[in-house]
Order: sequence, then structure tokens, then C-alpha cells
Amino acid sequence: MKNLTLVFFGITSNLAQKYFIPALYDMCEKGVLPDNMTILGNARTPMDKAEFASYIHKVLHLPNVHHQHSIQEEFFKKLIRKFHYLAGHLDDPVFYTLLKHTLDHSGLQDRIFYLATYPDLYHHIFENLKKVSLNKQDQGFVRLMIEKPIGHDLKSAKALNTLLLKYFTEDQIYRLDHYLGKETLQNILTFRFSNGIFEPLINKEYIDHIQITASEDFGIGQRGSYYDQLGALKDVGQNHQLQMLAFATMNAPAEFSNEAVTRQRIKILQSLTPVPKKIVFGQYAGYRKEENVDPVSNTDTFYAFKTFIKNDRFKDVPVYIRAGKKLAQTVTEISIIFKNPINRLLKNLDLGEEPNVLIYRVGPNEGIVLKILTKVPGHEIKLEPEYMQFCYKADLHSHIIPDPHERLLMDTIHGDQTFFNDAEEVEAQWAFIDPLANARGKPHIYKVGTWGPKEAGRLIEEDGRSWLEPSMDFCRI
Repeated sequence: MKNLTLVFFGITSNLAQKYFIPALYDMCEKGVLPDNMTILGNARTPMDKAEFASYIHKVLHLPNVHHQHSIQEEFFKKLIRKFHYLAGHLDDPVFYTLLKHTLDHSGLQDRIFYLATYPDLYHHIFENLKKVSLNKQDQGFVRLMIEKPIGHDLKSAKALNTLLLKYFTEDQIYRLDHYLGKETLQNILTFRFSNGIFEPLINKEYIDHIQITASEDFGIGQRGSYYDQLGALKDVGQNHQLQMLAFATMNAPAEFSNEAVTRQRIKILQSLTPVPKKIVFGQYAGYRKEENVDPVSNTDTFYAFKTFIKNDRFKDVPVYIRAGKKLAQTVTEISIIFKNPINRLLKNLDLGEEPNVLIYRVGPNEGIVLKILTKVPGHEIKLEPEYMQFCYKADLHSHIIPDPHERLLMDTIHGDQTFFNDAEEVEAQWAFIDPLANARGKPHIYKVGTWGPKEAGRLIEEDGRSWLEPSMDFCRI
């Protein structure tokens, strides 16, 4: 068996601290981290072995909403034995000579390069890896993990994909959108295509409209310099929410394989209709006073838009998508709102016209639920909404349910690209988002703790519909 080395460029980055170091610990505690695996961390700051071990220990004990369970010392000690550190600047060719010497010392091995770095360093990294032949697969596989965003528009995404393919083949490139690693999002495929009950109803004959919400009750934190260059639409709309829509509406793949599943996602993305006149941008009050934010910034911290899927299955079914920061609550969900039949019984009663709603709750209270009407017990006929629900049996604050980064790292180790984006998929997302992003002007200012600017309400209300109020009445732990 070949040894496996994970080379982590940017081991002191925020990304590494929040997600990947905790994910590696979880994998170690669960016993799924390969015995033959070595983790080689890189950053610019010189650290000896003891200092690096102290850094990893500190990271694992930092407050982290993504990793809330306790750290057991025995597993930390087991994990830290796999860690090594190599300081160096990623634009310095000398560093790569040292890196090659370090890796070659281990003999035949498989290698995964993970980039938690600024995109302006990509060219230096790829070119220098090539110069010392570390991108070649002659002594084992070589795979590259790269985080979103892939570019900041269609032109830059194409340029980055061209750059990637200059040094690596498509089967080596793992473009990571952590939403694709979320358990509930992946469970949509099982729910839809491994059951025969609901899938026949997922079409224009039965669906009135679709809503997707990704709201957060907190602000940008320390991400001002990054966020102010991007904005909400490009931060989560171009990737996370379009992937959510694709999972909820794609046709059944011919088989469960990377090629078949990805092809169906791409078909949805390429069939989306951008409607620049049907998008609202917002900015929460006080955003311009955040650290590292331009005091006259017009960056969006909220957006809401309407779109359509140009295929026969969903013809004329509107899709409403919204996301933002410092809103009323933190929740991410897909809601499929069904039509009411003309001959619906008891529609004259209070709540009698309430539609049935299929909800894929990505977080919190993860699960898949169906909102239905039931009779209140008693002598009178009164209606109330209730939920038929699938909820995860495990405590979601534990690490039993894999963190998305854990899942995607395991997939990379196994060479499974099903839940990663390929070049065509990324470019289809940007082709849809660019016309909407270009429509951004001065954003509407909204109060913190609301659901965004009132113009977002008008966007859907002018169609005789309204935004759903996300419920916390199901899948409570």
C-alpha cells in the first residue's frame, strides 16, 4: 500500500482552523483516517515541532460553532503524530525544492494538495509544483482540492479553469463547495429517487412555486476585506443556493455515478433564466462601519430574486431565492409549495387554503418534512398545520453526522468527484449569476433583525404569493 500525504497550503488560515483541522480530528476519533496518511501543513511563520503541536491543540480548543464536542487527549495525541510542518512562502521556488525533497523522502506515495490560500497565489503554486514534477502521477495519484469561489465572474472562472487544466487533468481537480458535502443536501437524492411517493409530484402539474432561503442572524464578522469585494450574491448565491436548487429539481440520473449525477445538475443550471429586473439587493444598517469595509460601500449583504427553469417539467413554475446577513433568524431550507386542488375539502374553514409544503431543511433542525393540515381533536372541525418529518436520530451537535469537509476529504481520498463541481458546472453557475450581479446598483438599507428590505417582500407579493416564515417546530433536539 502506498503512503498518502495531504499537503495543506495555508494550515494557519481561518478555513483550516474552522473546518479542516476539526474535521481531521473527527476522522481520527472515528477511526476513518487512513493509517498510512501523513498531513504536511504549510504556512509562512516558522514553527518547530512543539510549537506546531501547540498550535493544532489550541485550534481544536477554540470556540467553534461548527465543532462543539469535546476533544479527547488520547485522540489528539494520535492525530498529532500524523502532522508535520514545513514553513515557506508559496511564491518562492526554493520552498518547492524543499517540499519535493521532503515528500520524496517518504518513497512511493499518493498525494493530495489542498489550497487554503488567496487565488492570486494559484499561479505560483501550480507553476512551481510543475517545475519540481509534483503534479505528475507516475508514482501514485495526485489530487488538488480548491475551495470556492472559483473566480468572481464567468470570465475569471473560465480563466481559472484554463489555468488549472494547464497543470492538472480534470479528474485530478476537486472544486469544493462545502454545501455539496452536507448530509441533508445529499439525502435529497435518496428521498427523491429511492422512494416512489413524491417524485411523481415534483413537476408543474402539482407545484405552485419553489422558495429557497439562506438567512443568517449575524454579520460579516472579521471577513470585511474579503466580503466587501464579493457581496452576498457571489458569496452564496452563485454556488450554495444554485446547488440546492439543482438537487431539488434535477431529473433522476441513469446511475449513481459522478458523471450521471453531475450531468443532471448541469442541465438544471444551464436551463435557469436570469431576470435582472426581478432582483432586489439590500445592505444591513451599519454594514459600512464594519472593520475593513469601504465607508461608502454598495456591497450587497442581502438579495432576493425570481427565476424560472426552462424545461418542460417546470415550465412557468417560479423560483424565489433569498439570502442575507443580520436577518431575523439563521436558517437554510428549500420549500416546495404545492398547488391546492380546486375541489379541496374544508377550504372554507380557517387555514383551509394553507398549501402543503415539502421542506428540505439544511440547517438548523436538519431534516425533510411535509407540512400538512390535520383536524384538531374535539367536537368541532378545526384545522391546524402539522409536520410529517424525517429527522436525524443523532445529536447534530455531535460529530456522528459527518462535517461537510470531513465527507469531502474522504471522497477525495477515495477519488469520488460526485459531490464536487467540474469546470462546466462552475461556468454554468456564473453564466446565470453575471446578469443579476451586473444589475446591482445602490442597495436598499434594511434594519438588523428583519427579513431584509421591504422591496424583497414586494418581489413575491406582486405575484400573489408571500415568503414563508421558516419554522423551528420540527426536528428539535
